[in-house]
Order: sequence, then structure tokens, then C-alpha cells
Amino acid sequence: MAFSERVSRLKSSLIREILAAAQRPEVMSFAGGLPAEGMLPKVDWTDMPLPLGQYGMSEGEPALREALAAEARALGLACQASQVLVVSGSQQTLDLAAKLYIDNGTEILLEAPTYLAALQIFQLFGADCLTVAQESDGPNLVQLRERLEQHRPAFIYLIPTFQNPSAVRYSEAKRAAVAALLDEFGVTLIEDEPYRELTFDGGSAKSIAARLKRSSWIYTGTVSKTLLPGLRVGYLIASPDLFPHLLKLKQSADLHTNRIGQWQALQWIGTEKYQQHLSALRDFYRQRRDAFQLALQTHFADLADWNMPQGGLFFWLTLKQPLDTRTLLDEALANDVAFMPGEPFFPEPDKHHGHLRLNFSHIDPARLDEGLKRLAAVVRRAQMARAA
Repeated sequence: MAFSERVSRLKSSLIREILAAAQRPEVMSFAGGLPAEGMLPKVDWTDMPLPLGQYGMSEGEPALREALAAEARALGLACQASQVLVVSGSQQTLDLAAKLYIDNGTEILLEAPTYLAALQIFQLFGADCLTVAQESDGPNLVQLRERLEQHRPAFIYLIPTFQNPSAVRYSEAKRAAVAALLDEFGVTLIEDEPYRELTFDGGSAKSIAARLKRSSWIYTGTVSKTLLPGLRVGYLIASPDLFPHLLKLKQSADLHTNRIGQWQALQWIGTEKYQQHLSALRDFYRQRRDAFQLALQTHFADLADWNMPQGGLFFWLTLKQPLDTRTLLDEALANDVAFMPGEPFFPEPDKHHGHLRLNFSHIDPARLDEGLKRLAAVVRRAQMARAA
């Protein structure tokens, strides 16, 4: 068959393969970024207007765009509803941005590690993925300046708040410094904020996009982590120079985001019941985070280092004796435990052995200790075999 040239770069999603393998009920899974099913809100469809079954506007429902713009302005992002595009999950933002900017060989800049599915999309379109090392409070600024001086990336893709997979939250100083560098070099920012609302210490910070004075930007978010991922409702807000192009790309992709999901999202965003739901969600995940931290200290203290996340859904572990964690998957699954190896979160996975991403939001707390105990045993056996 004569497929397009880019299909040769198409990679399957390892996380999707692991989730499929972990469907057996006996498997204790730390693999996916799944919200806790018990915290998915009950939704009411009885008052949904019948005309929502008809085709809609490519930009999204006007009332939802207004609500999303108001939420963004409250976070310090100066924008109007005319800059909001409702997308089919914030994942679609990355696809539209890739179509807008990337040709084969186009240089882009990413955190290392970075979001696995973003890498999948950008590499599919042929991007040359340059990286900046992630530190405990954001990117290495010396390295970032070097990359911007030596290259002219089409854009930089950042996840500043409870990053997936590292759980890092950028400091105020790093946010300001990154914005200043992007303005200095005129580089477009794509700022991905799916976890912003899942803060456990009450901390919040002005977005990097809101700090820019001259660079173009795309800010993207979703209701998948706070409401229902099955709605597939996300949004992007873009600087006025980019918005018309993104809208045309959206029109050519799927006409419009499903209106029924948009209507449901609108029943929540900006309401008191949404704030109450977010408060309950933060308390629930904070308790799960704390339990996970204790279990990790019991089973992994001699095996790995990590920072306790202040929000989001993940722990990021660095093994004290690095090994290719992808080689642990089969034995872990044979012992009814699933996890996400760290290597695929880097553009050059074979150069970054020794990390594990563990999700703490989804697993039944009653099975947490046993799951981490089994996973730790798998790691120990592998390290002993390697040392033998």
C-alpha cells in the first residue's frame, strides 16, 4: 500500500497498550492518568435543548466560549471570547498546533521529560524535538537560553503546572524568566494546563502566556481532569494572530466539537457547584497522594528518589540504580501490577533510563500497598539480576 510518508513515523502509544493489558480486574494499575471513577460527578441531561443535536459552530458554543474566557481572565490572561476555540479534548490543540507549525525537520522545543502524547503527535509530523532539562522548579534557564540562541524553534511546548510526567510546578521566578526569554527571541508558546485546578496546597500562579508582551501564544485546557474525560471537551485560547489559522484547521478536522458535551461542560464552569466539586476533588486526591507517599516510603525508599507532588495525578520516580524500566513491564504485568516506564517521555528514550511514572488517583487504596510492594519486588529482582 502507498501510505503517506509520515505514516512511517507513526508510533503506537505505549500507555494505551499498557492500559489495554491492564484491563484484567486483578491488575493493580499505576499506569494511566485516569481520574478516580468515584469522583466523576453525576450529570443531568434532562434540560438539554433539542437543537443541540444539530450541527454547530466550529468555534464552539458562544455561551461556553464566554464562560471560558471569563475563567481565563480571572487567572490573569487578557483575552476575549473571540479568542476561544472549543476543541475535542486539549489533545486536539496539540494536533492543530502541529499542523500549523510543523513540516518535516521543523525544530521545536520541549521539556525533558514531556507529555508522551505530545511527543507522539509532534514526531508524527516530522518535528526535530530539542529539549530543555526539567529541574524541581521548572526548566534549566541556562540551557533554555542556549537552545534559543543556537536554534530558532517554531514553538516551545510547556506544561508549567503539575507537569505530566514529572509533577513539577514552575516557580514564579521561572515563569517570569521563561516569558522574558520567549519575548526576547520571539518564540511562540504553547502552554498546556490540564492539571491547574488539581492543587493540594492552594497555590496558584499566573500563566506564562499572561506574562508575554510580544510573542504569540496558545493556552490550552480541558475538563477531562475535573469533570468527565468522556465528554472530550477542551479549549484553546490563542493570540489574535494565530486564532484564524487554528479555526480553519479545526473546520477541516471535524467541523466542530460535540455540542452535547459542550452543553454539559457549560452546566458546571463558573458555577458554585463546580467550585464545590473542585474542592471535594482536591481533598480526595490529596488524601490519595498522602497515602501513596507513605506507601512509597515503605517500599521504594531504598530504590528511588522522588519529590512529593503538590498537585496533579502523578509521582515521578528516579531509580538510584538506573535501568531500562521498559524491560520491567512484562514481569510487572505477570505479577498483576502495571506502571508507566519513564523512557518514552523523552524524545531519545534510550538515553534516559531509570524513571517510572506512577499514577495515584485511580487505584483502590485498599490495593495500594500490595501493588507498590509487588512493583518494588520486580525492580529489586531486575537490579539483582543485572548485578549478578
